Amino acid sequence: MNERIKALRHKMAGLDLQGMIISNPINVKYLTGIDAEGILLLTRKENIYVTDARYTEHVTSTLTPFDEIVVDDQKNISKEDYENYFLFCENVGFEEDYVTYAVYKEYMHKYKINNFVEATKLLESLRMIKDEEELKNIKKACEITDKCFEFLLEFIKPGMTEKQIARKIHDFYMDNAEGESFETIVASGENSSKPHAIPTDRKIKEKDIILIDMGCKVKGYCSDMTRTIFVGEPVKEQLEIYNLVLESQKRVLNEIRDGQNIKNLAKIVENDFSDKGYTLIHSLGHGVGLDIHEKPFINMKNDNTIKENMVITNEPGIYLTQNFGVRIEDTVLVTKHGAITLTESGKECIII
Repeated sequence: MNERIKALRHKMAGLDLQGMIISNPINVKYLTGIDAEGILLLTRKENIYVTDARYTEHVTSTLTPFDEIVVDDQKNISKEDYENYFLFCENVGFEEDYVTYAVYKEYMHKYKINNFVEATKLLESLRMIKDEEELKNIKKACEITDKCFEFLLEFIKPGMTEKQIARKIHDFYMDNAEGESFETIVASGENSSKPHAIPTDRKIKEKDIILIDMGCKVKGYCSDMTRTIFVGEPVKEQLEIYNLVLESQKRVLNEIRDGQNIKNLAKIVENDFSDKGYTLIHSLGHGVGLDIHEKPFINMKNDNTIKENMVITNEPGIYLTQNFGVRIEDTVLVTKHGAITLTESGKECIII
């Protein structure tokens, strides 16, 4: 049986779940490799993928003989088939963070569910720890992101607009990966004070500061990196804030390891910033995988620990409203005794 499904079934047994309905496409892809419309049903004895004729060829070619998944075409399933899937399942799990109330009622009626149980956390706990194949894909995405940034340092010139730069990043990722892992942020001058700025027609000027947040996908897996660069020599205030953010990021990196408390990581930056009169207005980081933002979230509210083979971001930032902002972000692999930075682009006061 597929190892990921086997691991999920083991966790299900621990919660006395005899079945589960998985409809979030990201979770379906994680468990099966299938990237097509449909629903995965884990019954007592079978793994059943319910789709329709448009996707049957793709699904059957994606699965291996070891998956033991039965592909059911929706057009050929009777009402009785649906009702029998979970006939001997006392408790059936569902993804409460994904399923709407309307779909919840539909599943209850269609499959004659006896007791529906919230089970999103089972999949989250599996997805947080990356296996060898997942790490390979994330590392490749990070490598392409570094190459894109190297290209940008030669490409960006005063007079270009934020949109032109963002479009060039998009094109680079379409040519070298599966595309962007999220909508690229290119924010210059006063726009850089907005953490999630949208590229505009603002033209790059001499003495500008430019914040670029970007990433790509390889086999569905994401990279995430932010660099803040200067057009010409930065002014004193910009340089002081840049160095504060950079030193805080380095301090966090030195503390990342298996078993480290997440709250303590965020506290490092909170303390560094507050000592200088600044505030960390967003999370220090987040998990990265098939989703660009997934658990664990690295902030002061999370009192859990990070684990070996988690992939997270380390992204402190300071933003002065209507003035400028600085963020430095890397994708980081957690190991037993430390951290490995997967995005390797330079960070020491980048001037173009």
